[in-house]
Amino acid sequence: MVAIGAFNALARFAGKWLGVNLASNTYLELQWYLFSLLFLLASAYTLQRDQHVRVDVLYGRLHPRQKTWIDLIGGIFFLLPFSIACLIFSWPSVRNSWRVWEQSPDPDGLARYPIKTAILICFVLLFLQGLSQIIHCIETLRRPTEALE
Repeated sequence: MVAIGAFNALARFAGKWLGVNLASNTYLELQWYLFSLLFLLASAYTLQRDQHVRVDVLYGRLHPRQKTWIDLIGGIFFLLPFSIACLIFSWPSVRNSWRVWEQSPDPDGLARYPIKTAILICFVLLFLQGLSQIIHCIETLRRPTEALE
């Protein structure tokens, strides 16, 4: 991603010096696509590794059982409904993008339907990981309190 951005900047500079247009919107959009894919596809993995950013004012001081309850309630009432809502609201846009083979409005731009599909994939993976986390929380809460410490 950085290499593509650097190449595009150097090509733009060299193009001005040579009097030729060497830069392309393809490189800008490819850089944008790679960043989007990194962000979208890493969300479920980050949740699995428990590396998402938290407001850790109280959570860090809580007993492991209380943390598990918070994770369970957050997953059931926030994560799963949010993932479902994002799937429902993004589906028409993705479907339409595939139907018309949506392209970038910029000259030399890339197709838009693959990156819009990545949005759906992201929220499916996030939903599945949230479901897995909820199951794990339930199993953890079924164990005796001493097993959590």
